[in-house]
This record gives sequence, structure tokens and C-alpha cells, in this order.
Amino acid sequence: MKILITGVHGFVGSNLVKSLSKDNLIYGLDIISPIKEGVRFTFGWDFLDKENEIPEVDAIIHLAGKAHDTKNEAAADVYFNVNTGLTQKIFDWFLKQPKCKKFVFFSTAKAAADRVDGVLTEDVVPAPVGPYGESKIAAEKYIISKFQDSGFKFQDLKPETGDSPLKPETLAKQVYIFRPCMIHGPGNKGNLNLLYNVVKKGIPYPLGAFENKRTFTSIGNICFAVEGVLTKDVASGIYNMGDDEALSTNELIEEICKSLGKKAHIWRLPKGLMNGVAKVGGWLHLPLNPDRLQKLTEDYVSSNAKIKAALGVKKMPVDARKGLMVTLDSFK
Repeated sequence: MKILITGVHGFVGSNLVKSLSKDNLIYGLDIISPIKEGVRFTFGWDFLDKENEIPEVDAIIHLAGKAHDTKNEAAADVYFNVNTGLTQKIFDWFLKQPKCKKFVFFSTAKAAADRVDGVLTEDVVPAPVGPYGESKIAAEKYIISKFQDSGFKFQDLKPETGDSPLKPETLAKQVYIFRPCMIHGPGNKGNLNLLYNVVKKGIPYPLGAFENKRTFTSIGNICFAVEGVLTKDVASGIYNMGDDEALSTNELIEEICKSLGKKAHIWRLPKGLMNGVAKVGGWLHLPLNPDRLQKLTEDYVSSNAKIKAALGVKKMPVDARKGLMVTLDSFK
């Protein structure tokens, strides 16, 4: 296949290039365009406005976006200009390409819910909190609306009416919205890397009394799912992305220590005490405050049953702990 990947030079894009370039021809669309092994050429976003400048492709993987700023320093309009605006631009271009049949958009679990009670599934009523999740859900709504306006029911590929505005040869288009939980793998520079460096210094983890569970997503499982929807007849729709097993922060720290050959130092201090410390931290603007305590100790479990059923597998190929170990080993 000929595949166009936006944000091709980012963490997920780089890993997808390694996975897909063996059997496919890859083009990039990005704000930077250095030579990259596995990528035939990287175009700038302005090329979308030019006639026939970008070669005909079979599929588009849209990764480009403004990542979640955990320090909350980015202005809200930056998220909407990038996460929503660029999605609108590339999706409009996709709809105009008669030979381009598949579109994969990387949204986020945070577009569906900032907090999760129980297990997150695709039929949840979205309730994002903050401009990151809000800009992603706005992009999702745009895709679904434009797709349906073009004659499709989003979930089942069939035209809504017999007289679709699209020509017959364009009716085979399929659109996938992925909502991954935190993606990790070689080259990852997010919160997992920060936690790794803290544990590496031997600093004890004082929140061991909070037994939470969180879903993570190994990059190997991302590559598997993307290749699956590109090569199989999978129904258009929204799909959660995550590993099969959810891990607690305590288990995560134990895995980090295992990779470092160190003994885990997990303090199970009383929850009431730590809630009090966090409250004081909020007053004094210290690193541990009520909001950060909530993020460190809350549950966030997402179901990947729908994507597995769509791909015809019972288990994702990369085990959660083994995938985590690959990532941790890369930090060395």
C-alpha cells in the first residue's frame, strides 16, 4: 500500500514507519521534513492546498497533534488549532481522494473521559475535561459528521440513503478513530520516563497504600492494530486501544526496579496522612498536591475487547509487562 502518515517524525510515527515500511510505501506529512529511513518523502502541510503535489495514496494515518501538557502551560486555542484544525484539513483532503480508502485518526482516551469508574468502553458518553481532550473530541465529531454527510453511517460503512453525494467508486471508504491510553515504547519521552528517572535515583514511592489499576498501550500493539485495520475489512468506528492487562502504579514501579536490578522501595503510608500532605502541598504549591495525588492514584481501566473482536484475536500480541520491559530497557 501507499500510506501517508501525518506527524511521521514523532514517537508513534517513527515506530509505525519501522513496522509498516517493510511492505508498504510510506510518505510523511509534518512540520519538519528531514530525511528519514523508510519514508519516501515528507511533505509540508501547505502541500494539501496544491493540486496533485502529493501522490495518490491508499490510506492516511493521522497522528499530528498537540500533546497533553501536564504543566497546563499551553493556551487552549493551541490545542484546537492543531488537534481540531489539522484534523479537519487532512480529513477534508481524504474525502476528495477517490483512491484513498482508509483513514486512521489517533484521538485519545481522554477525549472520552478524564476519570473512569469501572471499565471504559466505546459507548460511553464523552465527557472530556480540559482543552486537550476537548479538542480531540471536537476532531472526532467533525470526522463523524463529515463522513455521515458524505452518505455513510459511521459504524457500518453503508450509505444512509440510496442517493449518496459520493460517486460509486468512493463508497468503500473506511474511517477508524483510535482512543489509546498512554502509549509507550522505544523513543517515548513522557511521564513514564519521568517516573523511571525518579525510581532510578532510589527515591521511595510513598503512595503504596493506593492500589489503583491503569491501562497502558505498548507501541507493538498499536502497530498491530493499525496494520490490522489497513489490511482487513474492519468496520468503521471508534476503537479503544490498550494492552490486555491493567497495571497498578506499585506494579509499574516494581517492573522499573526489576529492569534496573534494584529492590523496589514502596512505602504504604496511611491514605489519610497522604491526603493531608497533598492538601498542604496545594497550599504551598509543592509537587504533591491534591490534583497530582488524584492522577497518581486513580483507576483508569479501558476495554480493548472491541478492537480485538474486529481483528479476530483473543489476545493482543504484546503482553503488557513484556511490552513495558522493552520500553524500560530502551531508557537505559
